[in-house]
Amino acid sequence: MTPAIKLHDLRPPPGARKAPKRVARGIAGAGGKTAGRGMKGQKARNKVPVGFEGGQMPLLRRVPKWRGFTNPFRVEYQPVNLDTIAATGLDEISPETLRERGLVGKKALVKVLGRGRLDRAVRVKAHAVSASAAEAISAAGGSVEIIAKPWGDRRPPHGSYNQHTNR
Repeated sequence: MTPAIKLHDLRPPPGARKAPKRVARGIAGAGGKTAGRGMKGQKARNKVPVGFEGGQMPLLRRVPKWRGFTNPFRVEYQPVNLDTIAATGLDEISPETLRERGLVGKKALVKVLGRGRLDRAVRVKAHAVSASAAEAISAAGGSVEIIAKPWGDRRPPHGSYNQHTNR
C-alpha cells in the first residue's frame, strides 16, 4: 500500500522548473554590461513596447480576429424549452407569461427550443422558434406565432439586445 501524498510532498519533476537567466549583474557576469541587448539604439533602451514593429501596423491590429471581436449588433435570445413549457401548465405561452413566472428576463427576447415533449395543445408566442420545437408544438395540436422584434425589420440598435443587456 502506497503512502498518501501530502501537500508538502508535492514538487515539480526535476528539470521542469528552470531558473531564469540573471542578466545585467555587472561586467564580470555572463549577462553583464549590455545584457544581451547589443550596443546603443532603440532596442538597447527600455523604450520599445511589446508588439512594436517599427511604425508598421502591428500584427495584432492587422488581424483583429486573433484579439477578439464583439459584434455590436448581436441578438441574444433567452431559450425556453418544450419541457419548461409543459411544466408551466399554461395553455398560452408568451414572453409576458414567462416573465411573470420568472423564466425569462425583463427585456429578454424569447426563443423556444425543442428539448422535451408536449402532451397538450399550446399556443406559443415568441420572438423565435426552432424548427424542431415548431414541429412538436403543431404535432401536439398547438400553434406558433412569431412576435416582431422591438426594433422592427431593421437590424438591432448598436449595443443593445446582446448578452450584456438581457440579464
